[in-house]
Amino acid sequence: MRPDYYMTPTEFARLLRKNLTREEAVMWDLLRNRRMMGFKFLRQHPIKVGETNGSYHFYYADFYCSEKKLVVEIDGLIHTMQEDYDTARDQIMLELRLTVLRVTNEEVNKGVVGVLKKIKENLNSSPGPFSM
Repeated sequence: MRPDYYMTPTEFARLLRKNLTREEAVMWDLLRNRRMMGFKFLRQHPIKVGETNGSYHFYYADFYCSEKKLVVEIDGLIHTMQEDYDTARDQIMLELRLTVLRVTNEEVNKGVVGVLKKIKENLNSSPGPFSM
């Protein structure tokens, strides 16, 4: 495979999918194949957020439900050191009319029941793709 800076968004997403954290793998097992209320989730999904000189910029959502425009991020320790980046990223996602739900690794490790409840609440309250 080519170095990261030559990868297409799809190639980079595939690389991310092969290297899930333990917590992401646990959540993927619970969200895949429409297991969450019949909604389809994608993992490590590239979301186009901008363009500069014909070059597109992407964020990669840990999990994404396009029907409800819901992004679920599983945050590990690195996110405690990049709060400004995450805040700016979330703001861009909001401008794209996406809902971002952040869950910590600790929450997943404590037990997924609470995490699944949060996701269900967001799915129930998130507008569909044609809502304004």
